Amino acid sequence: MLDLDVAVSKSEDFLQYFSGGRLFPGSSPLTHRYGGHQFGYWAGQLGDGRAHLLGEYTSRKGERWELQLKGSGKTPYSRSGDGRAVVRSSVREFLCSEAMHFLGVPTSRAASLIVSEEAVWRDQFYNGKVKKERGAVVLRLATSWFRIGSLEVLAKAEELDLLRAQITDRKLLDFVIQEHFPSIDSNDPGKYLIFYSRVVTETAHLVAQWMSIGFAHGVCNTDNFSLLSITIDYGPFGFMEAYNPNFVPNTSDEEGRYSIGAQANVGLFNLEKLLEALTPVLTIEQRQGAGLVLKGYPRIYQMRFHKLFKAKLDLLGEEEEEDEYLIGFLLKLMEDTGADFTMTFRQLSEASMQQLHNMSNLQVMWALQNLASHKMYPEWVSMYLHRLKRQGGDSDEERQHRMKRINPRYVLRNWMAESAIRKAEGNDFSEVELLQRTLAQPYLTQDAAEEAGYAAQPPWWAQGLNVSCSS
Repeated sequence: MLDLDVAVSKSEDFLQYFSGGRLFPGSSPLTHRYGGHQFGYWAGQLGDGRAHLLGEYTSRKGERWELQLKGSGKTPYSRSGDGRAVVRSSVREFLCSEAMHFLGVPTSRAASLIVSEEAVWRDQFYNGKVKKERGAVVLRLATSWFRIGSLEVLAKAEELDLLRAQITDRKLLDFVIQEHFPSIDSNDPGKYLIFYSRVVTETAHLVAQWMSIGFAHGVCNTDNFSLLSITIDYGPFGFMEAYNPNFVPNTSDEEGRYSIGAQANVGLFNLEKLLEALTPVLTIEQRQGAGLVLKGYPRIYQMRFHKLFKAKLDLLGEEEEEDEYLIGFLLKLMEDTGADFTMTFRQLSEASMQQLHNMSNLQVMWALQNLASHKMYPEWVSMYLHRLKRQGGDSDEERQHRMKRINPRYVLRNWMAESAIRKAEGNDFSEVELLQRTLAQPYLTQDAAEEAGYAAQPPWWAQGLNVSCSS
């Protein structure tokens, strides 16, 4: 992404530039001002409290990346914070942003993670017990760091000075559209409505992708939702293990507002707040049009969700009603049995049709064994196998091959991240590196990953492990 050979990471210059100790030539660091609705309530002006935007880099491939250091010290928006990040949260963001990229989900990226011996004091579980941890800095990249809250904070200022807020908001919108939505004609009087329609569609698609891999973001505030519909700001995220629509990875989310099953509705809420922020620059007719666009969000989301899960089960052709029933039936069996989300779909990919039919041959497939314990499993699998047979045209091996390219064998489970973090805090990054290599090829069976148990049943101590991730 940055046209650098990995060998440069061993140099002192690299350590200085990529940790914030030295500025790149021509760099004039900025910090981002934004607001946000947090857990449903307007939280006022927020901003990057521990991140510095170094500038923009255009690669030899023509890709443009905004370079941002996270954990690099105080900013004008740090409030009472120290602007630092710790190894624990930095390893999680480093690994997960890269894992999401290789799973095909739009995301920010992580270029480097540099640790420090400087002490950072944190209350990890918000229980008043502060402990000393090691500091770290992540260089993260995105095509843009603008988020819904970037526009919200300007719209809220409209209460104080309507004209000024309109002019400021319009300038920012024009910049975002010109830089990141080049297919929208900047001279089109309807460009803001077209922009909103695009964000609504792409947000629905992004959340559906999260659901298709069992990913819960954990803090879906409007200041964490990208205007470009990429996944940003990895905090107390989690990949769901036992299928549970009420899965909440963030222990501080006591009411489950951001449970995995609520993410689509939260996306709708966030888009409503975006529309409120855009209202000053829309005509009356455009506001009505935007309202209709927003009403279409559930349909767009459901269509993409249905398409993704059809692919996970290799349901070809157009049998929409039966396919919707098959998908819903399977998810209900998974919920009832607590079947592992990732490995259920993966083992459906690895099992032959004969194995699925004859449950006695599923001994080594622990997730399917769990699913098959449900009294309704024979009915579901019979329907599924009949659906597959009606497709015809290719072999069972070809079906398995297609499904294994869609259903990952490895995702960043919390227990894996926690195990790697424990070692990293002791200056052993071998497990971080193993996870990084594994997650870069999530669809391929890898010997080292199998030896580490990354596709095995989670260890007993990891059952139901959620993470409170103070930064």
